[in-house]
Amino acid sequence: MGLETPDDAAVFRLSEDLALVQTLDFFTPIVDDPFTFGQIAAANALSDIYAMGGRPITALNILCWPCELGSEAAVEILRGGAEKVREAGAAVVGGHTVEDKEPKFGMAVTGLVRPGEELTAAGARPGDLLVLTKPLGTGILATALKGDFLTAAEVEEAVEGMRLLNAGAARAARKVGARACTDVTGFGLLGHLLNMLGEEGLGCLVEASSVPFYPRTLEMAAMGMVPAGAHNNRLFYGGDVKAEGVDELLLCALFDPQTSGGLLLAVPPQEEEEALEVLKRENPAGAWVIGSFRERGDAKVVVLP
Repeated sequence: MGLETPDDAAVFRLSEDLALVQTLDFFTPIVDDPFTFGQIAAANALSDIYAMGGRPITALNILCWPCELGSEAAVEILRGGAEKVREAGAAVVGGHTVEDKEPKFGMAVTGLVRPGEELTAAGARPGDLLVLTKPLGTGILATALKGDFLTAAEVEEAVEGMRLLNAGAARAARKVGARACTDVTGFGLLGHLLNMLGEEGLGCLVEASSVPFYPRTLEMAAMGMVPAGAHNNRLFYGGDVKAEGVDELLLCALFDPQTSGGLLLAVPPQEEEEALEVLKRENPAGAWVIGSFRERGDAKVVVLP
């Protein structure tokens, strides 16, 4: 699996029973604390391995750093990232640093998966449930935090969500027979959902009232704390989305770019009760059924209030 599919990571077969899963992600700080930023960036990079059904084994640091900031904060970022990699049962095996005007940190992560056991963005069928494993709103809340409209304490629940590994959610997805999986990151919920639909006539109905948000997300959106990425996502993907009677701010939040967001799963409908039970047990953030896949109508995605 490479550039020809919209999956979260590449998969390279080594033998009949072993394949590598490889991914790369890095970004600018979204919180002030360096250690926490390192944790979030690592969890975000590791997420792509989990979204493909893989097990992370190694990670390489990528650090861009202004020398005038000194080394102490950089060390804390690297320490935070290393802690999350250890939690995932993997190892940091090196990396590279360059001087830059703006701090950036992330990781290139390698994992393992058995060929044929990958979770991919494709595979959902009409009738399958659309399940989300973390609330939304990190882009809006990070924008509000940078603008001093919120304090660090007021976004702590979102920060905890961002540094939570998707390992438990991925484990549960396997147990309940999820047919497709992706993680919700920069393209927002609706952008990543559209990547699951492909061009073969599959559609999806999203119930906006069932979508969970971190506290104060919609309040901050109403105050204009919406990142440019949300508007860009809507411009790019909006033509494939039909919203009927949905509040404008809520619709905008469904395009909000996420950092270290949850998994988006297609689960067979007969597994709903067990799936939610297993996901909530394995994944501390919880699980929500927010819609269902169906035959495509006049739009790929229909959003209802």
